[in-house]
Amino acid sequence: MDEKTFFIPNISCGHCTAAIRNELLELDGVASVDGSPDDRTVTVQWAAPATEAVIVARLEEINYPPSPSGAG
Repeated sequence: MDEKTFFIPNISCGHCTAAIRNELLELDGVASVDGSPDDRTVTVQWAAPATEAVIVARLEEINYPPSPSGAG
């Protein structure tokens, strides 16, 4: 199982993290999504067939692109 915390500057409230959670949990292989509106981060756990690239692509598609510099 892989895990990564993504820093997403567009997060402004709990609704944002809920929308992200719902979208990412639709991807095959995504096991959990935990968002923090205060930190503007989302921590994702996944296994195959999901990949980091697939997760990032979905985040970009729903207008929540992660910061290229990672968390922080």
